[in-house]
Amino acid sequence: MLDVVVVGAGPNGLTAAVELARRGLSVAVFEARDTVGGGSRTEELTLPGFRHDPCSAAHPLGVNSPAFRAMPLERYGLEWLHAELPMAHPFLDGTAAVLSRSVAETAASFGPRDAGAYRRLIAPFLPKWDTLLHDFMSLPLTALPRDPVTLARFGLVGLPPSTWLMRRFRDERAKALFSGLVAHVIAPLDGIATGAVGLVFALAAHARGWPVARGGSQSISDALTAYLKDLGGSVHTDYEVKRLDDLPPARAYVFDTSPTALSRIAGFGRYYEHYRYGASVFKIDYALDGPVPWTAKEARTAGTVQVGASRAEIDGALRAVSREGRAPDTPFLITVQPGVVDPSRAPDGKQVFWAYGHVPNGWTGDLTDAIERQLERFAPGFRDRVLARATAGPPELAARNANYVGGDIASGAAAGLQLLLRPRLSLFPYGTPHPAVFICSSATPPGPGVHGMSGHNAAKAVWRRLRQP
Repeated sequence: MLDVVVVGAGPNGLTAAVELARRGLSVAVFEARDTVGGGSRTEELTLPGFRHDPCSAAHPLGVNSPAFRAMPLERYGLEWLHAELPMAHPFLDGTAAVLSRSVAETAASFGPRDAGAYRRLIAPFLPKWDTLLHDFMSLPLTALPRDPVTLARFGLVGLPPSTWLMRRFRDERAKALFSGLVAHVIAPLDGIATGAVGLVFALAAHARGWPVARGGSQSISDALTAYLKDLGGSVHTDYEVKRLDDLPPARAYVFDTSPTALSRIAGFGRYYEHYRYGASVFKIDYALDGPVPWTAKEARTAGTVQVGASRAEIDGALRAVSREGRAPDTPFLITVQPGVVDPSRAPDGKQVFWAYGHVPNGWTGDLTDAIERQLERFAPGFRDRVLARATAGPPELAARNANYVGGDIASGAAAGLQLLLRPRLSLFPYGTPHPAVFICSSATPPGPGVHGMSGHNAAKAVWRRLRQP
């Protein structure tokens, strides 16, 4: 009999497997797709030689992850590549605010009226970033806070809506950039704890950047898999699990799946019936005949580029999706251009480019024209660079990854209390009605992103359970 079976070979499932194998347990992972990866994959989606990331592409939480940093993943081929700027936010006048590794450079890009306010916002937390992030991403009750005073101070600033935090700023540049940071979790700007979302992304950039993985996001999953195998674990692909009886006998089962799938497989009925799935995205992977022709020079050297003319425009796009149930006429875009640091992703002189705008859950329309009109505002001539495109709306995203119910790439709405307490209001979110069954996906704290911390935290819960007499 195995000690642990893990269902799902995404970053969280693989991290949970590694953590348990490191403790000397026998572990096997079962994955329905023909390759490992989940939301961390790389594929040729457009033309030969163009290697795209179908989901996550830039990894501020990955390079900062306490779980990943405790593993020797570089021995297994993972290399983080850093663009000159982690992120840029261009404006229609050809200038840009930036999120730089340097706090001073970032503050200066906001203008004199907001530079001091930004430095004061960041100053209490950046020197204690590693401890703060560990405490923040280990909640709830998987570990006692190492620095409860700093965590409490962070909570006072971050738990209110981001609109409260942005009152510190007077001009549009800082407000627009910070609004874009919050929008990464597809949450309305006035939602609870959205201030914390923006702060975490900003602090992550200053601490270690927003890198891409050399060769693509698949490198993260492949490194975790190789490490697991060296620890004695096994990985089985093309193995769809429809019920618990499909799995070999084990002392514990850990699911890197949506709560919906877990309920169906384990027969939990309506246990997760109140879990809410959130908005989706419409994503386009481009093969380009050269770099994106951004008007703002800062955007040409940034790994990630946020595209939204103002806080009001970003807020309007989020409200349209989250509260009005429609696709925005002018979408806010998150884009990644790996080619600025990794020429291996495309043939010589070419580029891969990744962009998405938010749409309602399950939406079946086509946002291509709206996305490209938005890009043309900030990069005139963009369409002339397009060699090929691969589009994916909510149905396609859900078909590629069963955890993305209705196309929700966050595996659950990151709004209200569910941003912090998921998949149920519980201090023990990784447990289920069955004492031997656990959940470790992005539907559990600390939530979405390629960081493995949900798997790390769940592995602790499994370890404690298996040590009981």
